[in-house]
Amino acid sequence: MLDLKKIRENPGEFLEKLRKRGQDYHLEPLLELDKKQREIEKKRIELQARSNEIGKIIGQKIRAGANPQSEEILRLKEEGNEIKAILAELEPQERELKAQIEALLLELPNLPCDTVPVGKDEKDNVEIRRWGDEYIPDRPNLLSHDEIGEKLGIIDSQRAVKIAQSRFVALIGAGAALERALINFMLDQQIQAGYKEILPPLLVNSATLQGTGQLPKFADESFKCDKDDLWLIPTAEVPVTNFYREEILEADMLPIYHCAFTPCFRREAGSYGRDIKGLIRLHQFHKVELVKIVHPDTSPLEHEKMVQDAERILQLLQLPYRVVELCTGDLGFSAAKCYDIEVWLPSANGYREISSCSNCLDFQARRANIRFREKGKKGTAFVHTLNGSGLAVGRTMAAILEIYQLPNGNVRVPEVLQPYLKRELLVEGE
Repeated sequence: MLDLKKIRENPGEFLEKLRKRGQDYHLEPLLELDKKQREIEKKRIELQARSNEIGKIIGQKIRAGANPQSEEILRLKEEGNEIKAILAELEPQERELKAQIEALLLELPNLPCDTVPVGKDEKDNVEIRRWGDEYIPDRPNLLSHDEIGEKLGIIDSQRAVKIAQSRFVALIGAGAALERALINFMLDQQIQAGYKEILPPLLVNSATLQGTGQLPKFADESFKCDKDDLWLIPTAEVPVTNFYREEILEADMLPIYHCAFTPCFRREAGSYGRDIKGLIRLHQFHKVELVKIVHPDTSPLEHEKMVQDAERILQLLQLPYRVVELCTGDLGFSAAKCYDIEVWLPSANGYREISSCSNCLDFQARRANIRFREKGKKGTAFVHTLNGSGLAVGRTMAAILEIYQLPNGNVRVPEVLQPYLKRELLVEGE
């Protein structure tokens, strides 16, 4: 959530940065409601002060011997009753205005950092670096990962669709084992990098989704259990960041690093017809997520380190990738700055996103009310939150099946996964 006070003080700057995202935003309705609310608040405070003063005067006069039924006391009481009647009207008006203001603020995305390249869409994203070009296969007629998976008998889409619907898959035998090996490998690496593992609930309440920015704007992209006001998580970022919702942390607790493996559930609204086969765009998929809760002064450096933590997984697996910085028009709703890591997929003859690492600054912390207190200083401040995939497991498997496939149709297991999988090859019929 954006800082209303700062919007009020410099609406032009906020509007300019919001419009760099490529949409037309209007702050006038918000500012008009804010003006009305502050006028009512000022009047309410003045009337409450007068009401308190009247009560104090009446008490002093009665203690001094004045008759409670005297004309002066009765007049003061009448004035006090009139004020209470006005307050009874003002208070609900103020609450309603505050609710309307919050609703408008919740619809506004985060401001892009000044260093983010300005652009309209993914075509304007900026490539930062590449790694592992030597691992890109130069052999023709490579099979796609879904073709390999079906040939090896480790991926079954048809039966998954039968028991669920499209955009679901089932992993069988060595496929399930490979997925489990990747999860354990990723978790082990991130724990070694200093992240503390957390296994969060997979169902969360509406306040939790609002805290990280999925609600109210993106309700259609999540699966909801209406009877319970619970939602299936779209990513572990949601429950892990909200683990500290409505808390004041001590500064010496920062930074907090968490990693979490969870299934993730997304409707993939608006993506119909894209990646309908294989492991790339599913309603249910597995991911190891990285979340950081940090001091505002350190968040830019923590962001760069998070990207490196995600990159290291691909380097150890020897999967070629590139890092791109998202332009203003391609930023996620809660992100102020974001790097995507894209793995090479031979079947696409290009790079596909496998991790998105975002610095949200204090945007999510304001929505979730996560603050910290520095020793010896008065007051509190909002933390900065960061999140990133370390990595999307299904897409990592897809890259392995395509890049490590052999001419005979088998697939070589990456060396770092062999201790987890207890095998060197994925062979048809096993």
